[in-house]
Amino acid sequence: MVTFVDRVTLHLRAGKGGNGCVSVRREKFKPLAGPDGGNGGHGGDVVLVADPQTTTLLSYHHSPHRSAGNGGFGMGDHRSGAMGEDQELPVPLGTVVKDTDGTVLVDMLTPGMRFVVAPGGLGGLGNAALASPKRKAPGFALLGTPGWEGDVVLELKTVADVALVGFPSAGKSSLIAAVSAARPKIADYPFTTLHPNLGVVQAGDVRFTIADVPGLIEGASEGKGLGLEFLRHVERCTALVHVLDCATLDPGRDPLSDLDVILAELGAYPVPEGQLPLLERPQIIALNKVDVPEAHELADFVRPDLEARGFRVFEISTVSRAGLRELTFALADIVEQHRVATIDDAPAERIVIRPKGAEKDFEIKVEGGTYGPVYRILGDKPVKWVQQTDFQNEEAVGYLADRLARLGVEDGLFRAGAVAGATVVIGPGDGIVFDWEPTLTSAAELMTAPRGTDPRLVQNPRRTSSERREQYHERMDAKAEARAELEAERRAARAAGIDPDGDSSALLDEADER
Repeated sequence: MVTFVDRVTLHLRAGKGGNGCVSVRREKFKPLAGPDGGNGGHGGDVVLVADPQTTTLLSYHHSPHRSAGNGGFGMGDHRSGAMGEDQELPVPLGTVVKDTDGTVLVDMLTPGMRFVVAPGGLGGLGNAALASPKRKAPGFALLGTPGWEGDVVLELKTVADVALVGFPSAGKSSLIAAVSAARPKIADYPFTTLHPNLGVVQAGDVRFTIADVPGLIEGASEGKGLGLEFLRHVERCTALVHVLDCATLDPGRDPLSDLDVILAELGAYPVPEGQLPLLERPQIIALNKVDVPEAHELADFVRPDLEARGFRVFEISTVSRAGLRELTFALADIVEQHRVATIDDAPAERIVIRPKGAEKDFEIKVEGGTYGPVYRILGDKPVKWVQQTDFQNEEAVGYLADRLARLGVEDGLFRAGAVAGATVVIGPGDGIVFDWEPTLTSAAELMTAPRGTDPRLVQNPRRTSSERREQYHERMDAKAEARAELEAERRAARAAGIDPDGDSSALLDEADER
């Protein structure tokens, strides 16, 4: 049965925004009361909250699918839709939030810290909010946009000041139980510790936390054992304590060889960029189990060699509690010095001001297609506007065309080489595909048409001046040709002695019809 989880993938879905309402106020003796459609409610967010009382991600391992509430629809009489309910997810301190590509989104280190990992969709505006002096009674409303939907990875990295590392059964769990109130599982077989344990140690006026991770063995950097998988919990620690077993009965093992193996595995572990490598941090040696006479003799024998390598060495026993006070005070001194140095070296918080509009609102990419180039429009605003448009309403489509024109999309398409009838796609993937018609850029506010229609989308049946002129010339040419043919027949009739006026009316009628 799984009791500890420090890495989980969450499948999140934020709430969808509610649609705006199309409504016109109907009141006795007020036939022109105007639009009164309310706005839709915003969708709920999925929010991560750093909670000191939460110690594991186990609940998200069993229930990885989480969603927030949808926003309500707008209603008449200027009634807005209800806001979607937020979904708050408590996570332990030290949880790193990443996307599926491994990019770090946020590090939840401060208690009470909140991070909106999945923002909810926007509610659509009702026709009352869309009314203007030029568009007094809009016959459309904006739709609500969908909320963010996708996967994020939660990775727990224990926030502790000191980490205990060593071989399995070296006595790390017994040590943390002896110096703190933690009660980890302790047994006389390897790999008793299957997940990190945390304990709080009080040494004089200094209080610090200590972490016990599963034991390391040779080849851990290649995937053997359990320790390397949990070394992420050592990344945030200030100091390392190498717990060496001086009473081991395994052949070929001694404190010096155990230390060399542990150092090699710690050196093979890559820490995130910007952090101090594990082997460059303060390290202390704890020779454990000196309550056993043979172990005490071995500790006295190897201590000079360890001190010659630059390590501070403490002989301890978790049974007799020998050396524990000296060890904890030495660790408290290291932690206190690190805290003071961190405060002194902490850079002042920089305030970054990003002017509104500093980034491009959209970009146009030209892609090759089977029947010619495809012009793809990418950007938050165009994609959001398309999501808000009801394409069953011609007036709403015209409003979308006006918004794109004001944004400069029409000019961008011209510069990209688009011509009338070119294929344009708004958004990534399949998106919204349409044939571009530059005539859609005229102002919809200046046009009068029945509600829900846009005259710019209707083909004009009237002929242009050039078409009428061309048809007029064709008729004149046909009449001239008929007169010439009639004149030729008259001459032929006179030459044959026939009255030329006998059937001339029929030819003239035929010429007029042409």
